Amino acid sequence: MSSRPVSLAGMVPSVFLPTLIFEIGMGAIMPMIALSGLTLGASIGTAGLLLALLGVGQILGDVPAGALAARVGDRRAMLIAAGIAVVTLLGCVMATTLWQLALAVTATGSTNAVFNLARQSYLTEVIPVGLRARALSTLGGMSRVGAFIGPFLGAVVVYDRPVHYVYWLALVCAVIAGLIVLLVPDVSEPAVAREHRPAPVSVRSVMVRHRRVFLTLGLAVFLVGSVRATRQTVLPLWAEHLGLNPSTTSIVFGIVGLVDTLTFYPSGKIMDYAGRLWIAVPSMLVLGLTQALLPLTHGLVSFTVVAMLMGFGNGIGSGILMTLGADVAPPAIRSKFLGVWRLCADSGSAGGPLIVSAAAGLGSLALGISAMGVTGVVAAAALLRWVPRYSPFATTGTRSKGSAAAKDPEPGGSGPDQAGTRGSPVTIPEPADRDPSQSR
Repeated sequence: MSSRPVSLAGMVPSVFLPTLIFEIGMGAIMPMIALSGLTLGASIGTAGLLLALLGVGQILGDVPAGALAARVGDRRAMLIAAGIAVVTLLGCVMATTLWQLALAVTATGSTNAVFNLARQSYLTEVIPVGLRARALSTLGGMSRVGAFIGPFLGAVVVYDRPVHYVYWLALVCAVIAGLIVLLVPDVSEPAVAREHRPAPVSVRSVMVRHRRVFLTLGLAVFLVGSVRATRQTVLPLWAEHLGLNPSTTSIVFGIVGLVDTLTFYPSGKIMDYAGRLWIAVPSMLVLGLTQALLPLTHGLVSFTVVAMLMGFGNGIGSGILMTLGADVAPPAIRSKFLGVWRLCADSGSAGGPLIVSAAAGLGSLALGISAMGVTGVVAAAALLRWVPRYSPFATTGTRSKGSAAAKDPEPGGSGPDQAGTRGSPVTIPEPADRDPSQSR
């Protein structure tokens, strides 16, 4: 593979395009999973649980995804994920009982974890440090664009057909994404692949050795994940509370999704030029404060304005967790570390909506929403406290003249836009959290 300087444009065919297509398929099935359950005789509560199983599958797949990518490589891991996704989606099509559909949906969520983790790990390895935030924000943006486009394509597919036809659309997307990964060569080989690989390290040892990172910054990541995911729950619930009809709610969701997808690249640019906290903290503050304000809305206009601000807060945070993971992950065990890192975020994504749902069940939806608003502020404070401790780019842009990013962290490099700066952070404060055998 070539070791020429890597650009974002050069990443489009091998990284961003397959991710976009795969996520279109995932986005298409998300609104239809619950409906599929209803056609098989599920109650409304059980149908909602089926949708939650997609996230459960992703949580279950996070750590194994890191181990698989470390063992077979990022590219092969993506091919395996796409192949298994074809099987699991075929299972969704052919399911005749609820337990069959539940099993297939859970397994599909796990393939999504593998696919995304593998691309994140590869991009972290090969992208120049000076482009890291923009690259990972764009990768996160592809997921958002896919989630935005997917439901519209799914609606076209099932317009005059049974609901389960949407799984055929997702299956085709998985096949196309896999073929792109197979046929389009990666633009560069990961640096770790070119070097002598260290002895295999277990996931458990990664968690133990870096427990301080996961118990501090990882907790902040958990909170971020919970606040982000909760917005998907609180908006439809509060819309129903206000008496808005489903079509109006869908239009508002479309507007929010558009705002969300338009802001990922500018936020990545700010993170690269000014530092991670300039986006991470405002994103959480906006999300937290808008969720706290949501119970104060009493009509369509105020609801739409707050929802759009919520979409803006989420959109500017696109890629921030992946970027921070790239900053702190030790190069020699990057895939396994990122698997645990994603577990922290996805666990929060599953836990946040449960808090709101439980509060709604107890008769105080507004209290549950407000509690998550407070969680957003706490998440901002946690990021402000812990990001500077572990990321060398917390308040210093990777492309700032004279910044740490401009210094070559590895022998033979020649600046932030050259191959020698790929893949690893300049330093990680917390020497006790690092394995001396992994120093380079």
